[in-house]
Amino acid sequence: QVQLVESGEGWVQAGGSLRLSCAASTRTSSIYMMGWFRQAPGKERDFVAGIRWRDGGTKHADSVKGRFTISKDNDKNTLYLQMNSLKPEDTAVYYCAASDRWGRIPITDDGYAYWGQGTQVTVSS
Repeated sequence: QVQLVESGEGWVQAGGSLRLSCAASTRTSSIYMMGWFRQAPGKERDFVAGIRWRDGGTKHADSVKGRFTISKDNDKNTLYLQMNSLKPEDTAVYYCAASDRWGRIPITDDGYAYWGQGTQVTVSS
């Protein structure tokens, strides 16, 4: 069983930056993919970014390309999401997810079996 714990919740003004972290409770040798999703009030949960744990290949949603960067620290079993140039429309609960399947980086939530509890990001205009 993989347990994921997010941190980095915060409030920031538009144009600011935040970094989210997601610590995995198990050895990441059992994880092939990890990703970040977000859900704004009244909306569906959307893919933000994903990473292949072994080779570091990444994929970012068009809405965050050039502003957000997903990365990992294998030694710390930790996933990160660096968010720069934040906009009010980035306001959402952000979720960390993990998959024990190999292949293309999933961009829908059914591609991930394990989820964190979510962390709130609020961007004011």
